[in-house]
Amino acid sequence: MHPSEVLFQGEATPVQLPVCDHYAGSEKLMQKSLALQVEMGPVFDITFDCEDGAAVGREREHAQLCAALINGPDNRFNRVGVRIHDPAHPAWEQDVDILVAGAGARLAYVTVPKVTDVVEVARVTDRVNQAARAAGIARHIPIHVLIETHAALAQVFDIAALVQVECLSFGLMDFVSAHNGAIPGDAMRSPQQFEYPLVRRAMLEISAACHRHGKVPSHNVSTDIQTPQSAGDDAARARTEFGFLRKWSIHPAQIQPIVRAFQPGHDEIDAASEILVAAHENNWAPIRHRGQLHDRASYRYYWALLQRGHATGATLPVHVSELFFG
Repeated sequence: MHPSEVLFQGEATPVQLPVCDHYAGSEKLMQKSLALQVEMGPVFDITFDCEDGAAVGREREHAQLCAALINGPDNRFNRVGVRIHDPAHPAWEQDVDILVAGAGARLAYVTVPKVTDVVEVARVTDRVNQAARAAGIARHIPIHVLIETHAALAQVFDIAALVQVECLSFGLMDFVSAHNGAIPGDAMRSPQQFEYPLVRRAMLEISAACHRHGKVPSHNVSTDIQTPQSAGDDAARARTEFGFLRKWSIHPAQIQPIVRAFQPGHDEIDAASEILVAAHENNWAPIRHRGQLHDRASYRYYWALLQRGHATGATLPVHVSELFFG
């Protein structure tokens, strides 16, 4: 049996997403991002930004442009989502109707910013589903949620529990700003974003809520675009210290450092491969590997590691690729 079948019996299989979420707002940047995705492969998602990308008064035209590009030939992998306007903005319903009707069959996800509570997320989800039904689209389009308000953080476990939600992202700068100067400005960037207590608490709550419900926690932007490796360093800290599994990119040069930061090392891949192949050959019963006992608890860990290696383009042993990803 395949690991995804045997290791999560009676449980929902955890969501797996590309580790990098790259944002593009203008037509030029959207097209460049699509070309880069074709070149690199689906190791990163692209989010077309209708919130900050649309000029005031041209929200309809921008949503139509996004739908056309998602439906176009340059979208090779169907890993392009959209960020709509927030639920308090008059254009959010228009965004949903245009994007779902025009590109719902290929839309990877809808990201909802500045939510205030679980009811608001459910309301947006209902609108997405209504638009999908009206367009004859049977699938449930995944919902990603930006946690950047006090109210949303207070209900983060309830939001993560919603079935259609697959990812929660931390909106660092809006969250810090919402404290009206009580949190120092340098907590909007490294290293203080990882060290200031209120910000650390928010990251930990988001990550814990996601892992409780099998969803993906996504780390916020790194604003230092002059030094792309800074985004990779932030991704590494977010992964190793806070359990984040994905990170935003706001510049093409940040994509590769972020992907590398989430990529398992060769030794980790080799150990996971040996353990999972042996477990597979033993029908997933407990095994001994290098003097250590392993059972389904550790198998789940190593399976997640191999999936992350595969998703980030790491080189896996040929027989492992054929056995588990062929």
